[in-house]
Amino acid sequence: MPRPLVRRLSAAVAAIGLAAVAATPALAHPGHPGHEDLGAWAGFSHPFTGLDHVLAMVAVGLWAARRGGRALVTWPATFLMAMAVGFNLTAIDPAIPEAGVLASVILLGAFTALNRRRLEAAGLAIVGVAGLLHGMAHAADIGQAAPTFELGMLAATAALQGAGLGLGLSLRRTDLVRWLGAAVAASGVVMAVTG
Repeated sequence: MPRPLVRRLSAAVAAIGLAAVAATPALAHPGHPGHEDLGAWAGFSHPFTGLDHVLAMVAVGLWAARRGGRALVTWPATFLMAMAVGFNLTAIDPAIPEAGVLASVILLGAFTALNRRRLEAAGLAIVGVAGLLHGMAHAADIGQAAPTFELGMLAATAALQGAGLGLGLSLRRTDLVRWLGAAVAASGVVMAVTG
């Protein structure tokens, strides 16, 4: 394997490892009193507090990079817009969007690994539903922190997607993006099994 490629892969593995070590239970989810007083910084830092968030958002960028073309812009933008809508929708049962967030990690990773060409419209829909579910997971507990919390969270989401895009584009000529997608999906499965 060429030396620059080894360095890029090592950097990617180190970044994912740091995210995994830093990930803690998400502060904005139910059961964490006081979140209604949080502002933009809390919203920005929130996606970095849960591995499910980090993996899903990076996977959107990775998958968009594999697709190329319009997906480079439309898929991350669709995720962000759907997430903004989701902030204003509460689920009948809070467990539904939480399960959806975990499912999005598995699906986004799997579709990144597979990268089927016929999935253009379906891919956009998958990214949109994932964004909606990520927003809905926070709808009930954002409270009076909106819109500053929401804006911070959207900014962090864009940054994580940008990291996935950058990594995906730098590795696009290799098979490593496919393997990173598979690793994201496998991580989602592990999180689902270990609960």
